[in-house]
Amino acid sequence: MSQNKNQDAFLTTQWTRVIAAKGQSNDARSALGELSESYYAPVVSFLKKEGRSDDAARDLAHSFFAWLLSRDALATLEPERGRFRSYLLGALKHFIIHEREKSSAQKRGNQITHLSIQSATDTSPGLDPADSLTLPPDQEFDRQWALHLIREAMSALQTEWTDAGKEDEFLNLRSFLDGNAAHGDLTALAQKISQNDNSLRSQLHRLRRAFRKHLKGQIAPTVPSSTEVSDELQTLLTSLG
Repeated sequence: MSQNKNQDAFLTTQWTRVIAAKGQSNDARSALGELSESYYAPVVSFLKKEGRSDDAARDLAHSFFAWLLSRDALATLEPERGRFRSYLLGALKHFIIHEREKSSAQKRGNQITHLSIQSATDTSPGLDPADSLTLPPDQEFDRQWALHLIREAMSALQTEWTDAGKEDEFLNLRSFLDGNAAHGDLTALAQKISQNDNSLRSQLHRLRRAFRKHLKGQIAPTVPSSTEVSDELQTLLTSLG
């Protein structure tokens, strides 16, 4: 099966596999485990922005994903098929509250309160921890989410161009994708590699178009429909601003 067919299959089944992870099959738990690994960095960043140390944030992130993978926690999760970013952030906030409730109950004599979880959607952010640092952690979560998708898209793009025998072209032009190139650098590069300036600009245009395709490919499985990809892309790019 070609890489494109594999990717198309992934794009259409990712949310389905997340929901299926409420079951106990090896495939279901593997699916959610892979997603947990992918989005570990945004979760840690959110927790650190709330005032936790790096070690404490990482420990709590591990606990969060372990909780998310547990049978009891998954049984209460009913995603509304919104954006996966919103779903995961809402679940994280509920987990934080769950931990606070549990800690409080233990202090009162181990009287534990179980939460009924309703996942966040794009129009309803879910239950929010009551503290003044809520907004900055949310913004950092989105920023790290965007950076993760960009890294994945860049990696896929490099693989594509390398397989096509154009790795040198990719490496020469990569800095023009990640914003590290300065004004006039493209002309200087054309002179350095003895290539026509207009030809190099056309090559860069194709690379940028391919990068945008891969970035949208990373976003597609995290939103409920293809019509929301462009809006989510704009939201994530704004989060980097």
